[in-house]
Amino acid sequence: MPIEVGAEAPDFVLKDQNNQEVRLRDFRGRKAVLLVFYPLAFSRRCHGELTEIQKNLADYANDGVQVLTVSVDSAYSHKVWADQENFDFPLLADFWPHGGVALAYDVFDAERGFANRGTFLIDRAGTIAYAEMNGPGEARDQTAWRTALAAL
Repeated sequence: MPIEVGAEAPDFVLKDQNNQEVRLRDFRGRKAVLLVFYPLAFSRRCHGELTEIQKNLADYANDGVQVLTVSVDSAYSHKVWADQENFDFPLLADFWPHGGVALAYDVFDAERGFANRGTFLIDRAGTIAYAEMNGPGEARDQTAWRTALAAL
């Protein structure tokens, strides 16, 4: 089970596709964060989900919220994928320690070596306001994310 609603969101520092550090705590007091874990770059279902994020980016990246996506892939593979697909949002590398942030959010699949499809809405105070976890082959319904964002 993923970390629960009402818990304090574990802080982290990860590199994005441009090799820039992104710190969760930097958003505290400024923006809510939609944190989206996905198993692996370049996979079909992950591509579909991230393309859907890009199509609806105004819902997920604006004055009130920032979307951050996370997988165990390297920042370098994220760069290639982001450039290839024109993804305009941070793709964070939970590469080393391998899956450390996914572990902190209780969405790491140790048997397979990657994150399950965990989604967390973290409010401006740093508290988990919404949490879900789907397995690697299970698609997520982004309508639930927009409903959670509207409830903030």
